[in-house]
Order: sequence, then structure tokens, then C-alpha cells
Amino acid sequence: MDDLVVIGAGPYGLSIAAHAAAAGLGVRVVGRPMASWRDHMPAGMYLKSEPWSSNLSAPGGRHTLAEYCATRGLTAEHGSPLPIGTFSAYGLWFARHAGLPEVEEDTVTEVTPHGDGFLVRTADGPPRPARTVALAVGVMPFTRYPRALRDLPPGHCSHSTGHSDLSRFAGREVAVLGAGQAALETAALLAETGARPCLVARRSRLNWNTVPQPLDRPLLQALRDPHSGLGTGWRSWVWSELPWAVRRLPAPTRERIAATALGPAGAWWLRERFERRVPTLLGHRLHRAVPVAGGRTRLGLTTAAGESVVLDTAHVIAATGFAPDLARLELLDAGLRAALATVGDGGTPELSPGFESSWPGLFFAGLLTAPSFGPSMRFVHGAGFTAGRLVKGVLGRLGARGPLTGTTDGAGPDRAAAGHPNTYLR
Repeated sequence: MDDLVVIGAGPYGLSIAAHAAAAGLGVRVVGRPMASWRDHMPAGMYLKSEPWSSNLSAPGGRHTLAEYCATRGLTAEHGSPLPIGTFSAYGLWFARHAGLPEVEEDTVTEVTPHGDGFLVRTADGPPRPARTVALAVGVMPFTRYPRALRDLPPGHCSHSTGHSDLSRFAGREVAVLGAGQAALETAALLAETGARPCLVARRSRLNWNTVPQPLDRPLLQALRDPHSGLGTGWRSWVWSELPWAVRRLPAPTRERIAATALGPAGAWWLRERFERRVPTLLGHRLHRAVPVAGGRTRLGLTTAAGESVVLDTAHVIAATGFAPDLARLELLDAGLRAALATVGDGGTPELSPGFESSWPGLFFAGLLTAPSFGPSMRFVHGAGFTAGRLVKGVLGRLGARGPLTGTTDGAGPDRAAAGHPNTYLR
């Protein structure tokens, strides 16, 4: 029986596993390392966050992105965007060097209650019991599509996360929906690979981040507009550095902050590339999408003034983000999901200061925790806060349960009797 099974091997899952292994826990990590970055982002994309705020987390602050880059003669400097491929490679390097066990590249299909723990089933291996489970599944289960696109036949539309290579759209018209970094960068890359993109957005104007201020600045300027892992300014600093304080706010306030803070905006280094090559339809709402002859799609749009606009295109890419929702986490036993205490409308779990849900031993990390701890949980930067706190929560839960004397079904050794180092006492 594992002390902790971490489901997901992205920045959050790998960071949690590193802290758990350092704490002496018997930890198992299941998932494809850095899958979202390796499989769901096209070549040519860059990391939007600053390199110094994009570290995975290991005890003692070791195994940073800067350390990885320095060993390979790469640049990881403030104000210099980092290729997504470099960040993906950093995550794989972290997995090999941060002391966690070898990641099992398998797919978890079901997590069910089992005695005072859980039974974790995977696609390829036998089911295994676990005392605690941490769900760090990333964003892919929660892709969001506009309602008007949901009835289109396959092949007419896709999500921006569905493409690791955009070259197949060369010479074709593509409507890109959205106004955030994913939409803007996808549209720019499409244009640069020979496609004919058009950006469609409900917003009347696009927001662009400004060029970052130097790290070394006069004291008064630094106090007036401090740097943080989520950008400059005091508001961003609070979201970045004080997730514990966000959790103490009333639930409706937390939900509003998670939904509205750090809204859609493009990176400063992308603006010239985008504006030079991508036409836009701003202030246009999508209300209808139908397939037409030749495998094309006709979009019905409405302007702010109520005028109707028709756009015919060869393909539609929805760069419309993610909607965290427990109901879409189908690997969790349905009865377990239904029993969880939730925030507000029930889409996300209510969590303890140690990221534990109302079901003892079940922990969450990443996007699903944003309505509890704030918008930093939507970014790599939040992994540092999460990993240490969550592992402390796991240690507390294991201690509360007393020593492990064997699995509930009789399988496996009696670790307490054998003096196993991962036995916890009250």
C-alpha cells in the first residue's frame, strides 16, 4: 500500500512528489511527465511567465529552471521569453534529479474508497491500494467550448490544446475564438505557418501586458509596483504570495477572484507579431455554428450594436480556456464525488489549509483549487505553495490514522511490524 499516490505528472504533480519523497513517504506518481506542455502546445510557443517565477518546487529551493538552463548553456533571464520546449525539458530533468520515484506512464481510470484509504485503478497495471491520493490532473479534463460549437461534427472545430503542430492548417482559413494568450499566440503561429487566421473575440479591445520592469529598481519604485510571480503590482503580489490569506475570504469572494483576477491578456513580446499578420473581429459574439458544404463551418456572429455577421471558415479553434468542474473528473468514484463539500455552485472542492478535501485522505492541486486559494493556482508559480502545504497535510492525515498494519484486503506486507520507515504513529 502506497502512502501517497500522485495522479498527474505536470509541474504540480512532480513538485508534490519531490516534497513527499523528501519527507520519507512511500509515494507513487502516475501520469505522462509534462504531458500538457509536450503534447498539447504547438512548436514555437513561449512561456508567458518570467523564468524566475516558473520553477517546479523541491525542498530547499533546489532544481530550479535557472539551474537546468545553466547546465546546458541556455538563457533563463528576466524579460527574455523561454521556449515551451525548454520548459518541458526542464520538467523531465526535474523528474530525474529531484529525488522522486520513477514516474509511471499510465492512465488512472478510477479512484474508489477502499477501507480507510483508496483503490487506484490504471489502464495497464493491477489496482493498488493507497492511504492518500493527490489529484494533480492539470487543465486538460476541463477544456471549455462555446455552447454554439458543441453540436458541430468532428473535424469542424477543436480546442487550442488539441494541436502540437499547426502546419496542417497551411493555406486554410481558421477562425480562432478568444482574447487571451492562447488565442493570440495560436493565431500568430497559424499566420507564421502559412494559414489564414482571423481572431474572433467578444471583447471590444485586446489587452496586452507591458514590458516587464527591471528586477533591480530604485526602492521607491519597487515598493510602489512590486514584482511577483504573477506580474507587477500589489494586487498581483497578494494573489502570488498570499494564497493562504485568499482562502480565509468568504466563498463568494474567493470564487469571484478566481474567475476574474488576471484576466485575458497577451504577452508584450507577442504584440508586434500578432498585429502585423492577424485580422480581428472584436466585439463579436458567437451565437451559431453550422456545417456547410466542403467540410467548412459557418459562424453566426452578433456585434455589440446588434448587427449580424456571417463568417465562413475551414476550421474553428476555440482558445476559450478551461472550466474547473468536479463533474468532469470522471476518474473519481461517482459516490465519492457527490459526497465532497464544494465551493459555491459545487464545481470545485472546498479544501483545508493543507489542500485536503472533506473526504479524508483525498487531496487536490492545481486549477480545481483556485476557488479556494486564488488565481496563483492557475499558474506554475502556485506549485511551490501547494507542494509543501499539501505534503504537510498528507503527513498530518497519516499521523491521525495511526500505524499501517497491512492493507484492508490482506495483500502486501505488514509494514508496521516490519519496522517500515514510512510507518506513522499517533
